Amino acid sequence: MIYLSLFISAFLAATLLPLSSELLLASLILSGKYNLIGLWFYATLGNVTGSITNWFLGRYFIGFFSHDRARKIFLKYGIWTLLFAWLPVIGDPLTIIAGLFRVPILWFTLLVFLGKGSRYLVIIFLVT
Repeated sequence: MIYLSLFISAFLAATLLPLSSELLLASLILSGKYNLIGLWFYATLGNVTGSITNWFLGRYFIGFFSHDRARKIFLKYGIWTLLFAWLPVIGDPLTIIAGLFRVPILWFTLLVFLGKGSRYLVIIFLVT
């Protein structure tokens, strides 16, 4: 049940909702009751799944979406910006814009997974 809660927290944090999953992850790590690989896996899976949801929103539903700063960064640096989809404020709009610009879902998922998975590894390292 805890892993599901972490998954949901990470999923929602990856959407445009102003939420964060890092505090929950840190508290679960500090409790010492849970497997670190499991915590990393479910946090990463939830966060990447939330970003994939954003990609689908951008690709199929939010053609009118405009976040000028994210759009300019995406146009300047291309798909590599997705490695930074974990950043606050700018990250979530980048994933929507990637869908809007029809970034192939395989590349999208790989880059977002690398960025978000690395971020959670750093958090685990810092907390332990």
